[in-house]
Amino acid sequence: MTSKLQTLANTIGALLKERGETVAVAESSTGGLISAALLAVPGASAYFMGGSIVYTASARNEFLGIDFDDHPGMRSASEPYAALLARTSRAKLDTIWGISETGAAGPTGNTYGDSAGHTCMAVSGVSIEKEATLETGNNDREANMRSFAERCLEHFEQCLRNG
Repeated sequence: MTSKLQTLANTIGALLKERGETVAVAESSTGGLISAALLAVPGASAYFMGGSIVYTASARNEFLGIDFDDHPGMRSASEPYAALLARTSRAKLDTIWGISETGAAGPTGNTYGDSAGHTCMAVSGVSIEKEATLETGNNDREANMRSFAERCLEHFEQCLRNG
């Protein structure tokens, strides 16, 4: 049986291949699930240009070159930060699309006061940038990681379909 995550990735992969479009991913609390789902689609090399897991400040600095000193007031696990991740990954890999996720999978919240089950995601395209927040109300880390990845891909699919 195909999971919801893989069904979403299959649909997105087909849309991207049909359009000849590419994507870059920056994810945090999903730990690579978004990238793995997109890469599990046969022919992913046609659209998947790369991804990074920016779970720490040093990973964010090294992989994407984002220094918070250049973005006063920015904090992780927020919609503006998710937008910055998506935009930066898109620019770094010169893709049509950039998608991102940043949150607190659990079992506890983060240092910013967000509860477990909180994540923000963003899609950045040539003429679109959309952010969203998900609150699962759950402290189950694995379940949240899967929910976050699914919701991020749902958000991306909506942007692909609705521009």
